[in-house]
Amino acid sequence: MPGRSRPIHLAVPLALLMAVAMESAVQAQPKQVPETRQQITLSFAPIVRQSVASVVNVYGARVEKQPRNPFMDDPFFRRFFGDRGFGVPQERVQRSLGSGVVVDASGLVVTNNHVIEGMSEVKVAFADKREVEATILLRDPRTDLAVLKLKGVKDLAAIELADSDKVEIGDIVLAIGNPFGVGQTVTQGIVSALARTQIGVGDAQSFIQTDAAINPGNSGGALVDMQGRVVGINTAIFSRSGGSIGIGFAIPSAMVRVVVESARAGATTVRRPWFGARLQALTADVADGLGLDRPAGSVVASVVEKGPAAEAGLRRSDVILAIDGVGVDDPEAFGYRFATRPLNGTTGLTVLRGGKRLTLPVKLIPAPETRPRDAVVLAGRSPLAGLTVMNLSPAVSEELSIDAATEGVAVSEIEEGSVAARVGFQKGDIIQALNGERMATSRDIENATKERRRAWEVTISRGGQTVTSVFPG
Repeated sequence: MPGRSRPIHLAVPLALLMAVAMESAVQAQPKQVPETRQQITLSFAPIVRQSVASVVNVYGARVEKQPRNPFMDDPFFRRFFGDRGFGVPQERVQRSLGSGVVVDASGLVVTNNHVIEGMSEVKVAFADKREVEATILLRDPRTDLAVLKLKGVKDLAAIELADSDKVEIGDIVLAIGNPFGVGQTVTQGIVSALARTQIGVGDAQSFIQTDAAINPGNSGGALVDMQGRVVGINTAIFSRSGGSIGIGFAIPSAMVRVVVESARAGATTVRRPWFGARLQALTADVADGLGLDRPAGSVVASVVEKGPAAEAGLRRSDVILAIDGVGVDDPEAFGYRFATRPLNGTTGLTVLRGGKRLTLPVKLIPAPETRPRDAVVLAGRSPLAGLTVMNLSPAVSEELSIDAATEGVAVSEIEEGSVAARVGFQKGDIIQALNGERMATSRDIENATKERRRAWEVTISRGGQTVTSVFPG
């Protein structure tokens, strides 16, 4: 209409003119040829030089004796076959190979527990070819971490542990280790994901995922950030071939710090906060019924009487959504986050109850040893021969990842090659009954296994399931 402005029609040509002008200006800028090496080179060499002296190779070994052939007891048989005949007991050395990280100048090295599991001799090799013997200070199967102490060394180059809670997806990282035993190797990638659970390594984990190449032998090595600090200890890969396909996992440095500090304090086991409740994953149906937009959280299945959770007012069917404001999507993520809280303080849980959100303060105290463990190694002619059993307490339940409400006697160790090992007992099994009689203490089991029987009826609890089996005497 006459006299009325038409801004909509004018806006299009103005935008086009501005875009053309900007493009012309960019094209008018002269392209410059790089004049120095620094302008054309992207190198991680300074970070590697800073970190590589703190990453070591870890060698574990144990001597195994092969069973003796009974024919070798016959002098006539030995006359023909000699002492080297078949069936003669021979010593076989079983070895493992992995990596480790020097975290203290006095000679503390952290590595994966599975690298040295069952090993009686451990040696560490540095990048400069020095080899040093090591003693095992602490093993922690729950986190798959172990701490070694190097003999006769001091003033080593130690690497700093970063704050893994500040790591972000997309950060550039380097993986340093000894893949396939070829020698110290550095690979580069990014942090692909955070808080990965359900990996099947340990029971209180929240892994850092990376696409930096991690292969067998990298276990126990360092995942390093661009400041040369350790953000994680490489521990596992997802692979169909046995080699790297770009999906590797590292234990966050926050958990590493907890294990290392326990070793520094002289502890043989890791002291962690005790929660005193059993959790279950939140399903989609339950989340929908609670009005949540996604199934992220943990449902309280049971609460231990007089435990920290009970004293904080936590109830069965409460849904835990966060710890100190950080969301926890499942029981594994909760276990990791809770285990990395410092002892002797409090932590705040965000809890959903009856449609309302509450904040409950929980004390961070270690699990108590309410009665002596009284560990007993079982012998005799029973299917339990070779087991080490001990009385249950909150402390034992915490160490073995056992539900504290379960009754019975815990299996803490299994002698390799024993009758119990062949039967299939596992560490953490709870023996509840033998031949129909309830077992309350380790001495109850010791006395029961002194008998000779034609058959043994054993009731155990494993992973929340109760099974009764019959074995020949």
